[in-house]
Amino acid sequence: MMDSVLLALQTVATPTVMVVMLLSGLFGMFVGAVPGLTATMATALLVPITFFLPPVPAVAAIVTATAMAIFAGDIPGALLRIPGTPASAAYTDESYAMTRKGQGETALGIGLVFSCIGGLFGTAVLIVAAPALAEVAIKFSSFEYFWLVLLGLTCAVFITSDTPLKGLITLFLGLLMGCVGLENPAGHPRFTFGNADLLGGLTLIPAMIGMFAISEILRFTVTAEELARFKKQIGSVFAGMGGLMRKYPVQTLRGSALGTAVGILPGAGADIAAWMSYAMSKKLSKEPQKFGTGHPEGLVEAGAANNSALAGAWVPALVFGIPGDSITAIVIGVLYMKNMNPGPMIFMNNPHNVYAVFIVFILANLLMLPLGWACIKASAWILRMPRNVLMPIILVFCLVGAFAINNALFDLWILLGFGVAAWLLEENGFPVAPAILGMLLGKMLEENFITSMIKSDGSWLAFVERPIAAGLALATLLVWFGSAALAWRRRHRRLQPAAAH
Repeated sequence: MMDSVLLALQTVATPTVMVVMLLSGLFGMFVGAVPGLTATMATALLVPITFFLPPVPAVAAIVTATAMAIFAGDIPGALLRIPGTPASAAYTDESYAMTRKGQGETALGIGLVFSCIGGLFGTAVLIVAAPALAEVAIKFSSFEYFWLVLLGLTCAVFITSDTPLKGLITLFLGLLMGCVGLENPAGHPRFTFGNADLLGGLTLIPAMIGMFAISEILRFTVTAEELARFKKQIGSVFAGMGGLMRKYPVQTLRGSALGTAVGILPGAGADIAAWMSYAMSKKLSKEPQKFGTGHPEGLVEAGAANNSALAGAWVPALVFGIPGDSITAIVIGVLYMKNMNPGPMIFMNNPHNVYAVFIVFILANLLMLPLGWACIKASAWILRMPRNVLMPIILVFCLVGAFAINNALFDLWILLGFGVAAWLLEENGFPVAPAILGMLLGKMLEENFITSMIKSDGSWLAFVERPIAAGLALATLLVWFGSAALAWRRRHRRLQPAAAH
């Protein structure tokens, strides 16, 4: 084993690998920071380049670019309320609220430092426990995923616990939007109204950019608000991070652990990890009333979760050749192309290459600190631009980002339609984040439900017959009824003083 580790170190410690990691890191930062260009797109764009690289540099390019892209999505989220990637959407409002309070550098520093910590935690789990954890993940069937998705959808109520009914309404609107098109178990066109463009469904990324960015542009247009506090320059990004580590060690560990666990589950990924982690942080916080006002606690936990999920997704990919998310689905193809066939035998046939991948993960997360700092500093000029100049530029970026996904003009109509709808919803006090969660998880919920019903021949009992499924079902039901009971108790306490007067 020691010989394989030394050989892996020699393989990684070459000018080729270092230059590839630096260039792919800069590329990942750019892709993540441009709304609409996701970490998955960064991976896909790198695949043609990996044809000309040896195995370890090829994998290093993808690992570095995706780690950077997931973090870089936080930058436009904090500065402009536009999530760069779906993983950033869960806490965009929180980080933007911190920027409005003049704490933009703290919000971005949290995203950078705790993404690095979460990534290193996920890598440690990948190194130590990959085979054992993959064995647990492989036991998840459609029954377990059904309950897991339901648990994830419950996050919508947690995030909007001050207005749970409005949160539920926008969640169901998101689920309805996710039903559009042919992508359903029956393959039957739903809600297309004879429009061929709707057969492919409503694309998530243009919808997400529209709901966050276009609605913000419309709000500025209506109010013509010029915010003086945005003139403040970004200060020291790392200032105060040590204090936050000491203040929130449990949240950091919890976010990293949850992110890794969700990442290991095939098909879950960093997006769901961030939503679940932010919701759990709010639910278990001693100060839940501060969430949504620019409170760092949720950012600490969710920031650690989304990057730890990246390493977690490699567990089933390496051990069984099963993609943990859309990124590792592309990676598996690259591994086969480079004769690093994933599966249990990879640890025997190519041990030095596997250890090289582990070392690359560690270096990529450490490289995130200087590259992330440079990217934040380069982005700081955004805060000094007049809003009436900035908003048209944002609109152009949004249009380009939405069009680039499918090169389809129809995606621009989705962008604008969802932007207007989100503006109307927010003007009437409806949160838009649950709608994104509904669109993200709706298809997965339906597919796993139908698959489970077919496998069980219509038996509802089968959903709780398997031990893991029963545990997840119990957790989901406890969350539902526990939240309802707590809400009733809080309402009862508020009404008692009023009745006394």
